[in-house]
Amino acid sequence: MRPIYRKVSFLRRSRAMWGNTRVWRPRLVFWAGALAIGVVSVLFAKLADVAQESFHGIIGTSDWTTLLPLIITPLGFVFCAYMAFSFFPNAQGSGIPQAIAARHLNDHEDRVRLLSLRMVFGKILLTIVGLFSGASIGREGPTVQVGASLMLQVARWGGMAQARGLILAGSAAGIAAAFNTPLAGIVFAIEEMGRSYEARTNGLVLTAVILSGLAAIGLVGNYTYFGASAAAATGFSDWLLVILCGIGGGAFGAFFSAGAIKALRRIKRWTAPDPFRRSLLLAAVCGFAVALIGVASGGTTFGTGYEQARGAVEGHALPWYFFLEKLLASFLSMVSGIPGGIFAPSLSVGASFGSTVGLLTGSNIGLAAVLGMAGYFAGVVQAPMTAFVIILEMTGSHDSVIALMCTSMLGYGTARIISHEPLYHALSRVFIADAIRRKRAEAASATPEQNQTSN
Repeated sequence: MRPIYRKVSFLRRSRAMWGNTRVWRPRLVFWAGALAIGVVSVLFAKLADVAQESFHGIIGTSDWTTLLPLIITPLGFVFCAYMAFSFFPNAQGSGIPQAIAARHLNDHEDRVRLLSLRMVFGKILLTIVGLFSGASIGREGPTVQVGASLMLQVARWGGMAQARGLILAGSAAGIAAAFNTPLAGIVFAIEEMGRSYEARTNGLVLTAVILSGLAAIGLVGNYTYFGASAAAATGFSDWLLVILCGIGGGAFGAFFSAGAIKALRRIKRWTAPDPFRRSLLLAAVCGFAVALIGVASGGTTFGTGYEQARGAVEGHALPWYFFLEKLLASFLSMVSGIPGGIFAPSLSVGASFGSTVGLLTGSNIGLAAVLGMAGYFAGVVQAPMTAFVIILEMTGSHDSVIALMCTSMLGYGTARIISHEPLYHALSRVFIADAIRRKRAEAASATPEQNQTSN
């Protein structure tokens, strides 16, 4: 009788669970949100590609149109800065710092200022406009903010209380769908977004990554972002590449990261007396400088740099100085204050740096490009696991697993010596500080009213 009783009790619990809408409604809404992230990420990618192709189509039609960026790019930067300042505050930059900051904030209103459906629309729109203007930005960082915003909205609709875990899951799903790199999405959530492993959210992250990945694969098929690379580190010269790309790439990445942090802090102080006018002026100056670099490089530094990076991975050497041009264009685009990420431009800089190292050492260009991406990217974001996994999945470099690991760790170690602050986390503190100052100002303004009421 006892086993039968246990069996009947189990069946009763199962029926109660399956028939309880309070249990299944949040799950269904969460699953729908994860699928929506995959669909939105794919549409975002398609629109971004169209924007880039349209810009290059305009400037490449005749000799005189090659100078059009001197007009289009500054105007595009000013438009994006104006829209971000006036209609979509907190949409500036990558979007990853906003998602990190939202996880540390406890107040729902503070989170909504950083992650909302309004932000989804503004981030996608202005990133596309930036790419159409020739900015050296990517869509992958913005996709993280978009994914986190969608998942936070899903939490409201589904009555789910795990806001921090859902932001983490939405961010991971965004990365996974943007690059078709599910493992990198999970590692990114653990290493970069959370900076620690949270057992309670592992199911949310994994489920979100699976569903968003399935949606993306269903729309565009399974693919590797930069194609397949069969290069492998075998001889002494190849392992010399590991050292050079790791230390050199990590150093350049750290200088980019540290320079961006310092520049953005000084820009914030400089714009404080007149934020609107000075923000637009900064965007115009940065846009014109990006246009000059792009015209001087023959248009190669405009946009994400995907074509150049893929060419290097496939073994086609880039000009030795291209990585310096792309690095400067990416730096100016970042500090200008317009929405846009640094993932794809950083990978382009890393691939071109590796190509240069390969030219100097007479080594395999494809292998050098892949290792250059690992070293430089690990130096910029100071997240070696994410750098290694994301590049492994994007290039299919399974024959160079150990070399990629070593390069990522060398890049990370070098970056830590030069810059002690991880880029995204340093920038996230700006949004957290703004939320704290806003709370204090609200409390100070409410105190006199409360005193009058009590009297």
